[in-house]
Formats: sequence, C-alpha cells, structure tokens
Amino acid sequence: MVERARRTATFRLVILKGRMYIRTYTKSFQTRDVFTIWGLIQLMENYGWMLPDLDLMFDCVDWPVIKAKAYANASLPPPPPLFRYCGDDKSLDIAFPDWSFWGWAEVNTRPWDGLLNDILKGAKKLKWEDRDPTAFWKGNPYVAAVREDLMKCNLSDRNARLYNQDWIKESGQGYKHSKLPDQCHHRCVCPHSF
Repeated sequence: MVERARRTATFRLVILKGRMYIRTYTKSFQTRDVFTIWGLIQLMENYGWMLPDLDLMFDCVDWPVIKAKAYANASLPPPPPLFRYCGDDKSLDIAFPDWSFWGWAEVNTRPWDGLLNDILKGAKKLKWEDRDPTAFWKGNPYVAAVREDLMKCNLSDRNARLYNQDWIKESGQGYKHSKLPDQCHHRCVCPHSF
C-alpha cells in the first residue's frame, strides 16, 4: 500500500525502533523537503519515545493527488497513504504542517516560533481601528482551485485585498514586500498557505 504512493512522493520516511530513515525519490522545490525533514527530526527529538514504528510517503508539493472518487468502490484496494501540505474535500491526501512553519530560507522567512514575536510587534504598530478594514491575502493563486476561487473575491464590494505574489520579482527585490510582520496594516490577514 505504501509503495503505491511512490509515483508522486518526494521521500519515504521509516521510523524503526526509534531511528529515522529517509529515502529521497525526487528533489523538491527549493528546500521544502529539508525543512519538512527538520520538522520530523524535531518530532523525533521531542516525542520519539511515543512514536511507533512507521513507514510513510511524503510529497512536497501543494496540490492533492489522491482523488477520493478513484477509491469510492469498496472492492478496490485502499488509497496509498501520502502526506503533503494541502488537502481538500475531494482528496484523501493526509495533511501535514506546511514546511514554512520551520522556516523558508529562500524567502527569508524564519521559523514560526521566532517569527511570531515579530508579527506581534508588527500588529502593535497600528491600533485596530486605524487598520485597513479589509481582508488581505498574498500568494500564488495557481496552485489550487480554492485559491483561484479566492481571487474572485477581490472586488471592492467584498472588502478583500488579494494579491498574486510574483515570487520571481519578489526574489529579485530581496523579499522586501512579503515580510509577514509588515502585513499587519489590515484587520484580517490570511496566511500564505491558505
């Protein structure tokens, strides 16, 4: 069952008698795999004594691939267990915390435990009543249908300010316009991994 997930998996993780083993199948985009594995190492360090032996596949892309309708017939084999960062009602992929929780080096995002303090400081720069009374989201809308649907709300009568993040342009400018602590000038900010 696990092997059937290999066709899209980035890596395989085996925990056996308290030790972690990883086999990489494909290189992920940027350092998603590195930070995901870093998160798994932290899990092992803090809770390894609680983890049973396990064998799983992980795909380091955003969009789900295990379609629920393909497994609607009970006489078929069960779906392969494939972990990834996103899921939806039409898929059976197993959601796992976004790699950026542990940091995203390529866009100068520090791990969330340290970044949270900067976001809280950014939030204190403007009083609630002085903030833009709109919802704010910036990201790549083309990785999931739900994000493309979200962009349809970018109308003046919806009180939403939604931006297609041009990561190539932003990279060339040193990510000056994508710092999370600087986005606290709106009353509602949606995370980039919506």
